[in-house]
Amino acid sequence: MIPIEPEGASLFRIFIVEDDDKIRSIVADALRKWQFEVVETASFDNVLEEFQASQPHLVLLDVNLPIYDGFYWCQRIRAVSKVPIVFLSSRDQNMDVIMAINMGGDDYIQKPFDLGVLVAKVSALLRRNYTYQDENLQLTHRELVLYLSNSSVQYRGRTAELSRNESIIMQTMMRRAGRIVSRDELMQALWNDEQFVDDNTLTVNVNRLRRKIAALGLEEFISTRKGMGYIVE
Repeated sequence: MIPIEPEGASLFRIFIVEDDDKIRSIVADALRKWQFEVVETASFDNVLEEFQASQPHLVLLDVNLPIYDGFYWCQRIRAVSKVPIVFLSSRDQNMDVIMAINMGGDDYIQKPFDLGVLVAKVSALLRRNYTYQDENLQLTHRELVLYLSNSSVQYRGRTAELSRNESIIMQTMMRRAGRIVSRDELMQALWNDEQFVDDNTLTVNVNRLRRKIAALGLEEFISTRKGMGYIVE
C-alpha cells in the first residue's frame, strides 16, 4: 500500500511512545521519509510532560509500557488535549480495543503491522483533523447543533464535547438524516478502509455518542435498524 502524503506533511509533528527501540526506530524512519517531524520518547515516567513540551499533532502510543501503560497515558493526554491518538499493540483481544477507544483513542493498530498502512492511517487522521475543517460549518437537526470547528454538540443551551470519532459519526448521520446509514458506511467514514476496523470500536463509539446526546435532554436521536445500520430521524 502506498500512503497518501497530506499536504504540508513537514508541518506535522508525530509523538511516538514505544518502548521497543527497534520498532520505534523503524516507525520513526518511515514517518520521516514522508517528511513528518518525529519526536521519540524513551522516558516513560514523564510522557505527559514530554507530550506538552513537543506539542505534537498526533500521538502513536504503545499499550505495554514500563511504569504506567498506554491506557493511563492516553487518559492523561485526553485531560489536556484532543490531539489524535493511535494505539500500537501486540494485544489482540476485543476488550483491549474497546478499552483503547473508551480511553479516548482514535484508532488501534495491532502489531505486527504494515508500515504503509500505518503511514496511510496517520495521514488520513491528520487530513481530517487539520486540513479539511471548515471553521464556520455546522449541522442542525431536531434543534441539535453540531459544530464541526470544535467537535461539540448543543441542544437547548446545553453543550457536550465529542471525540474525533464521535464527531465523524455524527456528521455522517446528520448529513443523511432520515436515511439509514450502514455500519460499513460509518466505518468507511472513520477509517477510510473498513477491513482494518474492529466492529466493536464502532459500537462503543455509537453507544457513547448516544449517551452524550441523551444527557443533553434529547432522547432516541440515533435509532438502530437491526441488520441495516443506524438512522437519525
